[in-house]
Amino acid sequence: MMAAKVLKLISGGLEALLGIPIIGGSIILGLAWTPLAVMLLLHIATLIVSVKNDVKIHGPILGIVTSVVGWIPFVGMTMHIITAVLLLVDGSQQKGE
Repeated sequence: MMAAKVLKLISGGLEALLGIPIIGGSIILGLAWTPLAVMLLLHIATLIVSVKNDVKIHGPILGIVTSVVGWIPFVGMTMHIITAVLLLVDGSQQKGE
């Protein structure tokens, strides 16, 4: 269960970074939307680990949706922020073993 917690905290932190208005947009545009693909893979990995450990999966699922719609200018920023909060709260409340 510890791996799921760590993955949620890492992906939540990265989502928070991408949700910062000018900085997140610059990162995504400057790297030609590659961060969205990387985040998609990270959220899929987090989902798989969460399912195997039988913990909450709503954060990684929302992260996958965010990675898909993250290219849309204000919608993406809003989704990154919501996903970051959800993943960070979920990861911090999850008990590690």
